[in-house]
Formats: sequence, C-alpha cells, structure tokens
Amino acid sequence: MKKIELPVIEPRVEKVGDERVSGPARPQYKHRPDEAGPRPRWIRTRFSMNRDFFETKQLVQDAKLHTICESGQCPNIGECWSRKTLTIMILGNVCTRSCGFCDVQTGRPGAVDPDEPRRVAETLAGLDLNYVVVTSVDRDDLDDGGASVWAETIRRCKELAPEMGLEVLTPDFKGDLDALDEVLAAGPDCWSHNIETVEPLHRMVRPQARYERSLAVLRHAAERGNTLVKSGLMVGLGETNEQVLETMRDLVEAGVEVFNVGQYLRPSDRHLPVMRWVTPDEFEMYEREGVAMGFKHVEAGPLVRSSYHADKQAERVAESAAQ
Repeated sequence: MKKIELPVIEPRVEKVGDERVSGPARPQYKHRPDEAGPRPRWIRTRFSMNRDFFETKQLVQDAKLHTICESGQCPNIGECWSRKTLTIMILGNVCTRSCGFCDVQTGRPGAVDPDEPRRVAETLAGLDLNYVVVTSVDRDDLDDGGASVWAETIRRCKELAPEMGLEVLTPDFKGDLDALDEVLAAGPDCWSHNIETVEPLHRMVRPQARYERSLAVLRHAAERGNTLVKSGLMVGLGETNEQVLETMRDLVEAGVEVFNVGQYLRPSDRHLPVMRWVTPDEFEMYEREGVAMGFKHVEAGPLVRSSYHADKQAERVAESAAQ
C-alpha cells in the first residue's frame, strides 16, 4: 500500500473549501454521492446566537484557543455556546490521522505550545463553569502521543478551578497504556474515548485506528476504577442495527459506563457519504437496549455528539449512584 504523505499546515490556519485538507486520504472514498437522500426534518437545527454566544466566542479568540466546536463543524455550537459551554481542543488544530468523518485538518502538526496548559486552565477557570470538556487532535508524531501535555492541562485545571467538573476526550495513544496512565493519574472526573463506528467499517472510517485497540484502552481505564469511563458511536455510515447493538455489548463488557450515539453528518463532499438517516424511533431503541445492557447512562439522538450535555450526563450518573 502506498504511503500517504501528509501536508505541512501552518498552525491556527483554518482553510476552507477545496483548500482544506480533511476527510479520508484514500481518493476512492471521496466525492461519492449520499445514498440517504435529503436531510429529514428531525435533523435540522436552529442556530441560536445570543450575548453569551458572542462572549464565549470572544473569550476563545482572546485566549488563542482551538475548539472542536469550530474545527469539527459541530451542529450544536449555537446551543452550547449560548449556554456558555464549549469543548476546548488542545495540542493544535492539525491532526495526524485522516478519519473519513472528521473535518479537523489533517497534516503534519506544528510544535507543541508549552504554555497551552496554563492558557487553557486560566480560560476555563475564568468562564466560571460547573463542567467542561477538553479534547485534542491525534498527535502520533509525538513519542507519548501528547500524554504529558494532557496531564499538565488536567493538573492546571484542577489547581485553578478545583470545583469544576473536568471531562477529557482523548485519542487512543496508539495503545500505549503508560501514556494513558499518565493522563488518568492527573485525575480527570470523566475519561472518554470514542469507538466511533462498528468493527466492520473501521478500516474505511478510521484507517489509522483499530477497533480492538480502542476497546483495550477503554477496558484499561475502566479497570483502574478511579474515573467515569465514556464512549460514543456514529450511525448512518452503512452499519446495521445489529452491528450497533453488538458494539454496545462490547463496550459494556469493556467497562464503559456512559454511552453516546448520534447521526453521522457529512462535513463536505470530501468526506464519507451518509448511507442512511437513522430514525428517532431507532435512537429510542438504542437507549432502551443500552440501559438494559448495563450502561449507567445512554444519550441517544440524531444530534447527540461526544460532549453534548456532558454536564447533565455526569449529573445523572452521580444521582443514580447516590440512590
């Protein structure tokens, strides 16, 4: 197989249109027509922008931070930023992987910013939030996958905002359990890693990831027992409902406690096509079956994303544990 050469991308440059490098690296997966047809009514959202939205946007710009809300074209950005909730993305805005669903830029990232943990912590503390989510690009170019930066960011956040709930959504660190342990030892309240898709579609959807490797890091985190473990899945990429349920059973067996499932939305025609629109009834079925399997909480719906209502999910798990 021919090696994929990644382009060098200047830090903080967010190119658009044909100049943007994102989505699957293999040309056979690009520019394929959607098979699902037009978006159904239950997918459409209203983009709300109030004063809190613009204050949040200004705060992010002033601190020179990246957010997955912007880089990943999240459909919930209006709702979340208007509630002054957001997901910070650390370690730059250029990813070393070329997942077929993701609009984060792919390329050779720039140097790690040693001051980023401080800036992230000060910004989040200044928001005076009860709960925040931090995620990152994949940094397979670094020996530890960025684990040391992750750990320092968590420690700084805990120092400056000890009452703030902190959820981290990390890469798989290529299965390096020592790197994962460094992150977990820093003490996040919730550690999350998304399985993203069912096992048969992994090579197409996540070519540099492995289904079993993701399960292994989830299982390792769960076995440590010192943090809530969470994972998520997209549907609409060509999987069957039985494959979704099988993946959910694998996650329960691995020790995952909170599970999210939402509709895949194509960021551009460079990305994988939408194969079907999953109905609200099917999402209700996923939630019902997930609870029966043993998840402590299941968030299922067309627009559900990894950090969507993350604070409320954590509250529900805590309330259930207290009963």
